Amino acid sequence: MASVAFIGLGQMGSPMATNLIKHGHQLRVYDINPQAVKTLVDLGANAAATPAECVTGASVVITMLPNGDLVESVLFGAHGVTETLSKDALVIDMSTIHPLQSDAMCRRMTECGFSYMDAPVGRTSDHAIAGTLLILAGGDQLQVEKARPILMCMGSELVNAGGPGMGIRVKIINNYMSIALNALSAEAAVMCEALGLSLDVAIDVMSSTPAGKGHFTTSWPNKVLKGDLTPAFMIDLAHKDLGIALDVANQLHVAMPMGAAAREVYSQARASGRGRQDWTAILSQVRSISGRPDSL
Repeated sequence: MASVAFIGLGQMGSPMATNLIKHGHQLRVYDINPQAVKTLVDLGANAAATPAECVTGASVVITMLPNGDLVESVLFGAHGVTETLSKDALVIDMSTIHPLQSDAMCRRMTECGFSYMDAPVGRTSDHAIAGTLLILAGGDQLQVEKARPILMCMGSELVNAGGPGMGIRVKIINNYMSIALNALSAEAAVMCEALGLSLDVAIDVMSSTPAGKGHFTTSWPNKVLKGDLTPAFMIDLAHKDLGIALDVANQLHVAMPMGAAAREVYSQARASGRGRQDWTAILSQVRSISGRPDSL
């Protein structure tokens, strides 16, 4: 069993730390909330007065904090982790923070001779309680394998994201898509209501189409990711259908800002001569307007 220091006992961190105790690990904890610390102490953890005290003698250090500035302060500030951290210890930041800030901290820790990786989590606080989080591990192979037994006490699935910093990158991209799609889904649901369409019918239909399953796993693998832009569904037709939906929404006074923004991208694609290409060519269009090379 490992000697683990856990810093950050919020809505996610507290149940994660609890699961480490349940798996028999020796845990020392730190948080600015004394009640959160007491809850873990009552379960068998030891309390620390500072981050530096928390990590003394620990072989694994986990930070689970609300933002990158707090992680940086805990690591490098007064009475911070690096004052007492063993060079043999592994620091795992499981917070969701800015990827470039994570990169900077990784570089700084490495320059100081410490081992640091990112491993943000997916899913919800209910999964944190159940120990079934999705762990997105960003580190070298040795770090990921050293961390795996600890991480799997808190999660049911671990993805090796492909190297240092890649865990937080895939977390941010996943959340970006999920959060934006939530707003688009709300627009579609209100459109159903305005048109008198049963939401149950819409859910049934969309559960088997790219609308519900997503393009990463449906349209893209068979077209744009294979370099094939021959039209199965032309951008011109997609633009037309999107325009119909937005016109209906306008007449019914349904707010559709996400759809309106999407139409601009399709309009740009048509203006770039892509109208008769497959609708998955939107990937190539966004690469183009972002100044990124198109691999096609």
